[in-house]
Formats: sequence, structure tokens, C-alpha cells
Amino acid sequence: MILNEAIAVGLLYGFFFFEWVGLSAGGFVVPGYMAVQMNNPPLLAGTLIVSFLTYATVKVASRFTILYGRRRFIIMILAGFAWQWAFRLALVAGFAFAADNSLGFIIPGLIANEMERQGIWPTLLVLLTISVMVWLTLIALGLLRY
Repeated sequence: MILNEAIAVGLLYGFFFFEWVGLSAGGFVVPGYMAVQMNNPPLLAGTLIVSFLTYATVKVASRFTILYGRRRFIIMILAGFAWQWAFRLALVAGFAFAADNSLGFIIPGLIANEMERQGIWPTLLVLLTISVMVWLTLIALGLLRY
């Protein structure tokens, strides 16, 4: 399955990028998932929208409660689940958000967690860079068509 190779290449690039630059792409597995879906812009856009909403939700929640460390991470993942679930319900109810609005339930929370940790723009820049590197590598290896 192409996803296994994409995650492996993403782990490799993500590790070296983190060692050299000190920034993460939203978790080490995220660039592999994003690279495999590079030909599906609505899905990528949906993933980023759910990630931003997750980030904003936890930012607001942190004004009313103490969120740090594992507690913040779990709330980030759960908020991503909630937003993804809400969008899937809206899709079923007939509101077209995107064909399949995001990459699962975990990926938006991982991206949002890194946005909180290192900033929105650095996370997006590193995510885009490593995802494109993985995508190009998969194409070069003949595992993926563009």
C-alpha cells in the first residue's frame, strides 16, 4: 500500500527536518498522509480548515481552564474529532463542505497541536515543504502519479 511508503518517507524527512530546523510538520506521520492526497485539494483544504477550527477552539477553551502538556494534546485531538464529526453530520444532512472533508479524525488534531506549539505559519510552511518533498519522492520512485 502506498500509504506505508509515504509515511516511511515522511518520517525520514520529518526527522531530519526537525533535527536541522527544529520545526515539526504537525506530527511525523502527517506529511505522508498529506502527500498521498496531494491530488485532492478539497480534502487538503478541508483538513486545514478543521485544523484551524480545532486550534481556535482549544485557544478559546484555554482561557477558561488550564491546558498544557498531555491535557492540551488530548483536548486538541478530541476537538479535532468533534469538528470532523460535525462536518460529517453536516455532509449527511445535505450541506456540501467537501467531497470528504478531511483526512480522518486524528490528523487535524495533530496539525492543530503543532500550530499551538510552534505557531501557525511555521507549522504550515514545514507541513507544505515536507509533504511536497514526500510527494515528489513517491513520484520519483514510481509509486505515485501526478
